[in-house]
Parts: sequence; structure tokens; C-alpha cells
Amino acid sequence: MGYILDLQDIDRTTISDVGGKAANLGELRRIDGVDVPDGFCVTTGAFRAILCKAPHIDELLEQLARVRPEDRAGIAALSSQVRKEIEGCPMPDGLAEEIVGRLHALGGDAVAVRSSATAEDLPTASFAGQQDSYLNVGGAEEVIRHVHKCWASLFTERAVAYRLRNGFGHGGVGMAVIVQRMVFPQASGVLFTADPVISDRTVARVDAGFGLGDELVSGLVNADVYTVRADKVVDRMQRQETPVLTDPQIRDLVHLGRTIEAHFGCPQDIEWCLVGGAFRIVQSRPITTLFPIPEADDDENHVYVSVGHQQMMTDAMKPLGISVWQMTSRAPMRHAGGRLFVDVTSMLASPARGPELAAALGTSDPLIGDALQTVLDRGFVPVRPDDDSPGAPVGLPPASPDLDPAIVPALIAQGEASVAECAQAIEGKSGPALLDFIRADIAELQRRLFDPRSGEAIMAGMEAATRLNHLVADWLGERNVADTISRSVPHNVTSEMGLMLLDVADAIRPYPEVVTFLKSLEDSGFDDECFLRELEQREGGTPARAAFDEYLTRYGMRCVGEIDITRPRWSEQPTALVPAVLSNIENFDPGERRRRVERGSRESRQKEAILLEGVRALPDGEQKADEIKGLIDRIRNFAGYREYPKYAMVARYFVYKQALLREAGRLVAAGVIREKEDIFYLRFDELEGAVRTSRPYDEVVAERKSEFVAFEALKPPRVLLSTGEALSGAYRRENLPEGALVGLAVSAGIVEGRARVVTDISRADLAPGDILVTAYTDPSWTPSFVAVDGLVTEVGGLMTHGAVIAREYGLPAVVGVQNATGLIRDGQRIRVNGAGGYVEILA
Repeated sequence: MGYILDLQDIDRTTISDVGGKAANLGELRRIDGVDVPDGFCVTTGAFRAILCKAPHIDELLEQLARVRPEDRAGIAALSSQVRKEIEGCPMPDGLAEEIVGRLHALGGDAVAVRSSATAEDLPTASFAGQQDSYLNVGGAEEVIRHVHKCWASLFTERAVAYRLRNGFGHGGVGMAVIVQRMVFPQASGVLFTADPVISDRTVARVDAGFGLGDELVSGLVNADVYTVRADKVVDRMQRQETPVLTDPQIRDLVHLGRTIEAHFGCPQDIEWCLVGGAFRIVQSRPITTLFPIPEADDDENHVYVSVGHQQMMTDAMKPLGISVWQMTSRAPMRHAGGRLFVDVTSMLASPARGPELAAALGTSDPLIGDALQTVLDRGFVPVRPDDDSPGAPVGLPPASPDLDPAIVPALIAQGEASVAECAQAIEGKSGPALLDFIRADIAELQRRLFDPRSGEAIMAGMEAATRLNHLVADWLGERNVADTISRSVPHNVTSEMGLMLLDVADAIRPYPEVVTFLKSLEDSGFDDECFLRELEQREGGTPARAAFDEYLTRYGMRCVGEIDITRPRWSEQPTALVPAVLSNIENFDPGERRRRVERGSRESRQKEAILLEGVRALPDGEQKADEIKGLIDRIRNFAGYREYPKYAMVARYFVYKQALLREAGRLVAAGVIREKEDIFYLRFDELEGAVRTSRPYDEVVAERKSEFVAFEALKPPRVLLSTGEALSGAYRRENLPEGALVGLAVSAGIVEGRARVVTDISRADLAPGDILVTAYTDPSWTPSFVAVDGLVTEVGGLMTHGAVIAREYGLPAVVGVQNATGLIRDGQRIRVNGAGGYVEILA
């Protein structure tokens, strides 16, 4: 009939016919020394045949494809209907009889009936536990009934939700069913050939329990847990009176696991049984939650620090974005899992510079600093004798005490002129000449980014703030006074960006028809290419569009995740600004921008007067006051510039992107790629190859798109070792309120309010009194800061963008709160202590 295959006839090439689980079992049978129970597989052809007989299945699948992943009720209702349709369909002619014959050949004893989906046990998505399996099934009639149940389990609520979240279409997934002779073991369990929690590939973990493993896998019983490194059991957690496995058995099992891992080429999650003193393998699949390891030029130990945690963008980046950032940076950049890392191994190998690096990074992100100190304490990187060569500096060099404040507007003017020159020079360039121009121009971008004068201006403000906080805490006992002093400082392009959107709201507010049009977009959405034209058609649309155009001219190159050149910019997606504009219209009166700037300046002046009065009353008061006044002036002259270099870089990136998309149009016409945005999945050197050769890149693009979906589901570590171990670090603080969530204090003040846990800023519903809780914020989130009273993030440091803007806007803020979006529920009342660096959940 063609609907059944023996396991011995299956391998990884038959995955479309037998699904991932069965294909892996077939591969396992081909490995010397691996024992897999006999069985057969009902192929996906049988599943497709019964779908053809289900009268309403196509309509139901179309409805299911339109359901949002968070719509649990909709998923439950539709998936239930699909399952009923499948379970009610008769088997294809002759299939039931063939199953009976195969069962007889197996010996007629009890069997296991297990699902095997085509999108299951893949290197990039395991789908573990999404479909159903049944043990100890006896009798042909029961086996046939359970085959139907396995088919239907492709549409359990959990399986449907998983596919929706991970971008897998329902119609493109097939289901096969494995029928295997049942084994009744003395013990069973799971072997991970890499630690699934910390991702260390040098460690294996064995979970073991007596009898069948179904209760262990489902979490109904506690298992013995053994940890093995270098052929030695280094840790054990014994749950039973008698150990489930002896040490020799544990070592034999791990050796078997390493053999299986070598065959598949990646760490494995292996289900095993111990029968008659021998191990049998009933399943093996990739561990898809492990974060990939960056490629290195040698086999030595390496240490990688996350770029995303310092740039406040931990999302996966597309290959073009990664390669352009690597070309821009002068640091030794590596990439893995769609994220960028700096290889800091050589610095950690220095007995002097290693501790300097841990301390410097720990100042801005204590968790990174603590993780690096752990690396140093372990001796993971062999320490070399320091030589006389200075090497790369740790951080920026200190600023000259007599640095002229006029350098700030001068640097900004030069940056603006340079971007304009780039935009003019790139016009008309195409083909290899365009790619050559961008490569050459990135050198100019680097020159400006790493201009010593620019670094000095940044350090001048940072050093003054640190010194001011230290002196005032010592002399007057007041902490973090620089937070108030730095409010409404000039030249802060990012804080001005948020305030300018208040002016856009003022321009739109008088025109009800325009406001109604904008509100309709929140429900129905709108084509960004038509948005501004449609806006102009409404009464008041001309001044409304003029306000948008002015804003986009200044800030249209910005967006969420803007360090990735491939992300859609506000100029390309102007509707992304609509929620913030509507929030400003609803929550603020006209003239709010002016009032905020004036209030910040007034609070800064008042704090200055209080500080000067306080220190003048001390011994040597006038001398102390002169120093405090100098530091205050230095903060206000230089602190705003901190945000400009990245702004100028992003502006240049947008110039490159627009030119590259024009070139992409030519590549589409030539048949090199299918869509313009496909260039985002090519590295810059690959794009150069595509432009020069016109060779089709469809297969490369398709593979990269699949990889990117898998990378999006990964959570990058702050520090990653070449063994695969992910280090998150810890805060070493005591005397916190019970239950407090600890983080890094970055903007002083204490505020209570409603937590708004936000993952997508375009869908945020924020109002005054709310506290924004999110994984990270980059400059594109700044307009939302206007509408809230506090900030909590999982990622960030003292000088990252969210912290800088929170201080300028006067928002109490705590960053680096691990798993804040999971521990805090949307709508809960919380207290943010921006001086103490912790968050309390009140109700």
C-alpha cells in the first residue's frame, strides 16, 4: 500500500514520509552499539489521505491560521473541531489490515503508539511534548484507535499554539505514527548530552527512575539526577532509597550518548530504558534550547560578552545586520544564534587588564561584571605574563579637565554634514560600485564613531556625574544627585525625540477627523506606504502630515532594534508612531513639551542652588562650592552628547539601507532573489557576490529564514563560554526588602503604580501613573517614556539609553532585573526604588 515502513528502512532522508521522531529512530538503528526496539511507521501519506476525506478540514485550517497565538479560547475551540474531524475519518482502504499484519509480525504483544510529526525533533525546533504518545496498547482494534488519536494530536491546543508562536503553518505539517514493541524496563529516563540549563557541552546530565519513564518525563515522579564531566560523576541528587543506576552504568550510558551525539552532530535529548542490564534507546532529538557557540579560530577556551545587553537590543539580528555591525566595530566581534558577541579572551588573559575589564563592565552592568569575575576566579582563561604593549584601552580615555564645551555643537554639526555628504555621494551608485562605496564609507563612519574628541566629550559628562555623586554623598549624605542635575540638558537628541512627538500631538489635536482616522489604525492597521497620503485627505490632514513629515525628517531613521540595519525604520513604517501620538493627545494638554523642558531646567537649577548652599556651610565651603559648581556645569554642557554618536551612526545606516534596497530591486529583476528584503538574509560579502555574479541565492535565503525563526526563540546570555556554558551573573547585595526583585539603580526616586508589561511597543497602552516593564528599551522607546512614571527592564546598564533618558525625564528606573517580564504580571501594583535598585510587588 505504501503507507507503512519498517524502522530498519527509515533514515533522515525519509523525514517527509515518517516525521522527525521516526527518522531519528531509523538513524539510531544504524549506529553500532545502539539498541532500538523493533517497530514500523504509518507514513504521512496515510495522514494526508484521511485529511482528504475530512469534509470541513480545509475551512477549519484556514480559520486556525488566522488565530493569534494568545487567543487561547479561539485555539481551543477550533483545534477541538479539527481533532473530531480527524478521529472520525475512516482509514484508507487496506491500511487497517496491513497494521494488523505488522502487529502479528511483531509478536502480537503490547506496543507503544507514538506520534511523529514532520516538524518535530528538528535541529532548530523540537516540538517536544506537543503531540501525543501512548504506551502499553494491546489489541489491533486499540492500536488502530490510537493511531487515529496520534493523527488528531497534531492539533492539540499546545501543538497549535507552539506552531503559531514559531511561524510554522498548520497545513504544511504532516503526521506519521510509530508502532513499536513495548519494553518493560527495570529503569528508564532521559540523558542530556549537554547541560540543558546552563548549556555547558562538557557536562552530561542523566535523569533516572525505576520502571517506565512516562511518569518521569511527564513530571509525576522525582528522578535521580546525575551530572557527569570527563567520565566522572561530579554531582548526584538521589531521590530513591536505592540509587537507580550505578556509577559504571551511568558512565556507560553517557558514552552511548556521546556516540549518538557524534552521529547526529549536535547535543541530544535521549530517552532510554534499562532492560536486562542493557540500555535501549527509544528516542533521540536535538536539544534546541542550547544557545549556539560562536566559531573560533582555534580550540582554546574563549569568553564572549553579549553586545545586545550593552546596546539594549537582545533580539535576533538578520545576517546583513550582523555583518554591517561587524564591519562598523573595531572590537573582535563574533556571532551566534543571531546575536553579536565580543571575544574578550585576550583581555581576560592579562593579569592586569582582566580585572580591569570585569570592573569596568560591572560598573555599567553588574551582572556582566560578576559573570566575568566568575570566569577569572575559575581560571578558565590561562593567564599570560603582561608585556609592555598597551593593548586596547578598557573603556574610553578620561577627558581633559579644560575641555571646551563648544566641542559638542561642533561635533554635532560635523556629524550632520558628514551624513548629508554620504547621502549625496551614494545617489546614483549601483552594482559593485555601490557595495564598494559602502565599504569605503564605513571607514569614515568608524573615524567619527571612534574620534578621540567624541569619546572625550562623552567621558566629560560621565566623569563629572560620577564625581558629583561621590562628593555630595560624602559631604551632604545625599545620593544620585546627578540624576536631577542632568534633567533638560541641551544636545540630547534622543530625549528631544520623545518630546518632539508631543509637538506632533499638538499639531493633530485640533482636528477630530484626523484623530478618528489614527484611532481606526489601532484596530484595523493600514498600509504604511499609503498612510501619509490618506492622512492628508482628512480635514486638518495637511498640517497633520506636515508635523509627521517634520518629525520623520529628523527621526525617521530610528526604529526598534535600530542597530540592525534590516529593521523597518519609522520612515518606512510611520504607523508605528501612531500609538504614542494618540497617547500624547489623550493624556496631555497642548504645550506639554515646553512645560516639561522648563520643569526639568527648573528642578536642575533648584537642586544646584540647594547643593551649593549646603556645601558652603561646610569647612572650606567656598572651595567645595567651586568644585561642585564646576562639575554641575560640566554635566550640563556634556551629558546630552552621550546620545549623539549612535544617532549619527543610525542615520548613516539608513542611507546605506535605502541604496541597498534599490539595488535589491535590480537583483529581483535579475532573478537572483525573490523579494527585495531577501538581501537581509545575506551577509555583506555574500551580497557583494550576488551583485557581481547574479547567481541565484534562493536556497541560502530559505535556509537563513528558517534559522532566523529558530534564533528568535532563543534568549541570549550575558556572557558565553566556548564550552557553551551561559553565565548570567548575580547581584551581591544584602538588606533588601523580602521578596524584592533586585536590579541596578539608574535613575533616582521612588514611585508606585500599575505595572504595564510590554513586549511590543507598537501595542502598548500606557498612561500617566503606569510603570513600564519590558525586556529592554532602545532609543525608539523614548516617546513612550513621556507617558509613564517609572521604568523596569531586564537588560540595561548605568549609561544605556533607557537609563540616560529616564534620568533626564525624571523617571525612577531599575534595569537589569532578571526575568522581570515573567515575575511581574501586567496590571499588578509595584514600587520602583530607583535609588536602591530594586522593585517590590505590592498587589
